[in-house]
Amino acid sequence: MKPQAAAARRSAGFTLVEVLIALLLMAILAGLAWQAMDGILRARDSSRDSIDRSARLSTVLAQWEQDLLALHDTEHVPPLAFDGQTLRLTRRVEGGVALVAWSVRANVNGGVWQRWAGPAFVRSGDLQEGWVRSLQLLGNEPGHVTLAEGASQWQLYFHRGGQWSNPQSSGNLAPAAVPPPTGASGVPPVLREVLPDAVRLQITIGGQLLTRDIALAPS
Repeated sequence: MKPQAAAARRSAGFTLVEVLIALLLMAILAGLAWQAMDGILRARDSSRDSIDRSARLSTVLAQWEQDLLALHDTEHVPPLAFDGQTLRLTRRVEGGVALVAWSVRANVNGGVWQRWAGPAFVRSGDLQEGWVRSLQLLGNEPGHVTLAEGASQWQLYFHRGGQWSNPQSSGNLAPAAVPPPTGASGVPPVLREVLPDAVRLQITIGGQLLTRDIALAPS
């Protein structure tokens, strides 16, 4: 066979080995491109989830601040009380005064942060009955809203006398302004706890500790 003919046959196409090598290289490049794209998509989804969680948490903290700034002391029930699991407060709402309860309750996901809001009261007797009922909340009643999953280590502190203290310890006491019963004489004034100057929230959500201080409006 002449050298010119052999050269012409070689230039007419690729051999099987060359084709297989080319396909292998294309498969490797395609796999690398897919991994890179998958990483970009995962990073985008993670960033979007983080932004969504931050936005939801900002909304929750805004509600927390609104509740505390709207505190209203009726002097018929405690305006602010924390038992280690639930914070109960009375706040001004349209049409009267409402009871609000914030709590952290354990579940299979580690815990949920919830808020419950009751109806507006205009009579002191109804408010007192509502306060007693609020002591028996289980977390599944109408009005409960789950604010965050994975919540734990829920703790509050009250600021009094220039320092932070446990709200379950005895605070400053003052005589209540509610008048004594008709005809009662020589009855000592009822002492009640004075509202703190500020409230500090500490709660762990998703393994991260969140701290927020709210200064209460003067009563």
